[in-house]
Amino acid sequence: MRLETFFPYRLAVVAEAFSRQLVDVYGRGYGLTREEWRLLFLLEDAGALDSHRLSQRTSLDKVQVSRAAARLEGKGLIEREVLGADRRKRNYAITPAGRDLFQAAFGNVRLRADEILNAMTDEERAALEQGVAALDRAIARVTEPATGHGTSFPRPDRYQDS
Repeated sequence: MRLETFFPYRLAVVAEAFSRQLVDVYGRGYGLTREEWRLLFLLEDAGALDSHRLSQRTSLDKVQVSRAAARLEGKGLIEREVLGADRRKRNYAITPAGRDLFQAAFGNVRLRADEILNAMTDEERAALEQGVAALDRAIARVTEPATGHGTSFPRPDRYQDS
């Protein structure tokens, strides 16, 4: 078997290529890393989240969250506060400057994403969206981290009401 024909590899390569197109927009244009973008995106939506919920809602681990948050705080885009006696637990909130930067960047990121997605036919786009949703459901059906069968992963539909 050739690596280039192995579905998981192909999926990862295409997802990375799409992601890099967006990283180019918010990275070069707005000085944000991929990790910073993810945190800012979540905080813009939620307003504030604690460190545990941030880690749950993204594929970043706690160290990545902490480092990205420190950089964002240094840029004045978020605020962090220690929660209680455990200094490892923190609450994160987006600042007005963070919200302004996110809104400016998001408009351009959305334009680039739409440019790529609109290069597909309506049927191709619908098939892609159905395929991504089906793959997400399939992973959830066969994953049981508590029993050692697979690892936990962020699921977007889990957090819509949060």
